[in-house]
Amino acid sequence: MCEYCGCQSLTSIDELTREHEEVVRLISHLRPAHAAGDVPAMARVARRIAAVLAPHTRVEEHGLFPALADEFPDQIAALEAEHRRIEAVLAEAAGERTAPADPSWPDRLMEQMAVLRDHILKEQDGVFPAALALLGTEDWQAMADVRAEAGSALTSKVPAVEGAARA
Repeated sequence: MCEYCGCQSLTSIDELTREHEEVVRLISHLRPAHAAGDVPAMARVARRIAAVLAPHTRVEEHGLFPALADEFPDQIAALEAEHRRIEAVLAEAAGERTAPADPSWPDRLMEQMAVLRDHILKEQDGVFPAALALLGTEDWQAMADVRAEAGSALTSKVPAVEGAARA
């Protein structure tokens, strides 16, 4: 992922970047499961992605995005709308023991994971460098405070994706 502007030298951005990297790694498990028609494996991966994204999205939407919204209102609104669409398809796998019953879910999940990959690039190539240039000490502290409340799915050892095919 991106390393050209130095924004990853900031703990807040480094944590968000590591979460992005974990999500991309998990998405790689979806492709072979989708190709094999293994919807239960896809649901397990979707639940893991949702677990990583829950605190991640909270940090972005309650710490990072508010600090950038005045300068980039349309871009921030678009990113938040993408969060809602991605969360909605992931939520369909929440609490399921096997997989969502809707036969369109696997394809919809794959479509939203493509959106998520593009979304990650927008954040890493646009939002994070903009934050480095525009945010002040109070903004970074606000992000750190939100992170302290939200936690991270990466603070403990991230388990392998159980039952998913390896990419």
